[in-house]
Amino acid sequence: MADPLRIAFLGCGFITRVHSQNLKKLQPGIVRAYASREAARSEEFCRRYGGVRSYADYLTAIEDPQVDAVVIAVPPRFHLDLTLRALAAGKHVLVEKPAFPRLADFAPVIAARDRARRVVIVGENDHYKPLAVSLRQVLASGVIGELVFAHFTTIARRLKSADDWRNDEAMAGGDAFFEEGIHWLHLAGSLGPRIVDIHGYQPTPSPAGPDRRVKSMMVAFRYDNGGVGSLFYSREVPSLFRGLRVSKLFGRAGIITFESNGLFIVARGPGMPKVVWPGLSDIRGYRAMYRDFAAAIRDGRQPEMSLERAREDQRLMEQVYATVGAPTPAVGP
Repeated sequence: MADPLRIAFLGCGFITRVHSQNLKKLQPGIVRAYASREAARSEEFCRRYGGVRSYADYLTAIEDPQVDAVVIAVPPRFHLDLTLRALAAGKHVLVEKPAFPRLADFAPVIAARDRARRVVIVGENDHYKPLAVSLRQVLASGVIGELVFAHFTTIARRLKSADDWRNDEAMAGGDAFFEEGIHWLHLAGSLGPRIVDIHGYQPTPSPAGPDRRVKSMMVAFRYDNGGVGSLFYSREVPSLFRGLRVSKLFGRAGIITFESNGLFIVARGPGMPKVVWPGLSDIRGYRAMYRDFAAAIRDGRQPEMSLERAREDQRLMEQVYATVGAPTPAVGP
């Protein structure tokens, strides 16, 4: 049996809790340790999630020869520095999304990764979730023919408290769409056709309430096959069951309808409709992501959700914000 992958979480907050709960199903292949700036907190996480050790600061974990890889699960403001430190120490890295606040931050990390000959995966778990995998397969099968329209909807009322670090754009790297909407931007751009042009439209923000972020965005884009699409994102608009919504892919031979969170897919093309149940097991794709991370380390390759793939998402994100407030492109007569 291969030796387990020994990882240390840098940061003991909500997302580390989510990762740890999912990693229970991957034991004993992945051994966990926890680091926090508060020793009591890392000790608590270590006890609660079956860790092997805890650290009272991040650098001690990074420098520990008993650690093979680190998971950077702190606000985006600190991602770049910790990623470079971990690579300099010879560690593999899983850096939570969004990986870095700026597109320019990717270049020094890619260079450091290549020098260290280590694996860096960006924690875009939605790339691996059953919905995304199934959509890529159904679309590639040609059941709806050439893609004409794509419409993605993710709307829910999920407000943050006043003391949440996401209210500080310097910590989060940006507003709600930047910090969480990147999941959906990645989904829209990872199904097959590549997004080559994109424009953001932002409703007038509401100043009310403790969640001070800008929480809504509409994005319009064009694919390299000539198809066009839209993405409606909000974390301030009420919805059924706090997020149940339907999205669609329209082709010249049929339509794919899917529940945005991954409950079902219905493909209607020539012949009888096809119903796909992506599955509730690992519905967010965390376990598949860690399997890819471990396999990439073992096989000496880069993972599916590589820095280069995440850089493409960041490029699109920066184009979205560059166009918010800009004049709408002219439409011909």
